[in-house]
Amino acid sequence: MNMPDMPTCLIAEDDIRIIVRRLGAEIGASYRDCPQQLVVVGLLKGAFIFMADLVRQLELPLAVDFLGVSSYGDGTTSSGDIRLTMDLATDIAGRDVLLVEDIVDTGITIAAVRRLLECRRPRSLRVCALLSKPDCRRVDVQVDFIGKEIDDVFVVGYGLDYAENFRHLPFIGTIFNTNKLPGKV
Repeated sequence: MNMPDMPTCLIAEDDIRIIVRRLGAEIGASYRDCPQQLVVVGLLKGAFIFMADLVRQLELPLAVDFLGVSSYGDGTTSSGDIRLTMDLATDIAGRDVLLVEDIVDTGITIAAVRRLLECRRPRSLRVCALLSKPDCRRVDVQVDFIGKEIDDVFVVGYGLDYAENFRHLPFIGTIFNTNKLPGKV
């Protein structure tokens, strides 16, 4: 597999911290009067770093759980085929749930996950995404808390990857010349 060059910084580490603090304040205010423990559900694998930083900003009683889904494989565009790779261990029936996603682009994944979780009858279900690409939407989805809207570029770092690479980067960067990468349509 051809590895792309080192990503070019799109969102610096300090800017990410500012975004996460803002989201934490917004979410905290929204759930301040929540009568029970909030269940924060992270979508694996991309949201794990963002979710860890986000929950540290929430001064609320909360539980965490994870849902594994895959739609990219090793490509740079969503296949549209959503696979459940790990299910929740927590019963969310009657509970307030915050679904945490790294990026919402086509909306296909988040729409499928919302349908799956809504069938489990949570009291409420809201979505928080670090990044959003509204110009890429193929499905109309509601995202309640958005860190930053970005253009249609392929991003890596801060948990986001290309073929399991670049997740470790403390910033979010773009990979240019993605046309030469496998899976690019």
